[in-house]
Amino acid sequence: MADVTFWGTGRRKTAVAQVRLKKGSGKILVNNRAFENYFPVSLMQKIITQPLVVTETLGKFDVFAKISGGGSSGQAGAFRHGIARALVGFNGDLRKALRQTGLLTRDPRMRERKKYGLKRARKRPQYSKR
Repeated sequence: MADVTFWGTGRRKTAVAQVRLKKGSGKILVNNRAFENYFPVSLMQKIITQPLVVTETLGKFDVFAKISGGGSSGQAGAFRHGIARALVGFNGDLRKALRQTGLLTRDPRMRERKKYGLKRARKRPQYSKR
């Protein structure tokens, strides 16, 4: 099977990542940029490579991602989720290891909407007695 790709869609907050895994040398591209340039913070890089480290496949796949929406933290989480899902598509036996470390679970936490009469979702204007 030459040139077989595995797809995974990851989501976190409002960010969506479409991840494509392909057997290769281990390069990671995000929106056609090197992933070290797109995510310069080392913590984000560690979060993103976590599924590859857990399954011991770091350096065996080329990873390509299109990420849109959200901020850097949400995008990193979505990227991680997409990589984990694509790895399960590659090999179903990796599901147990990824599930145990919580990498296949979609983080449901979203920003709460702003309510009228308030400054933010829950912050109230200062109370004035007189």
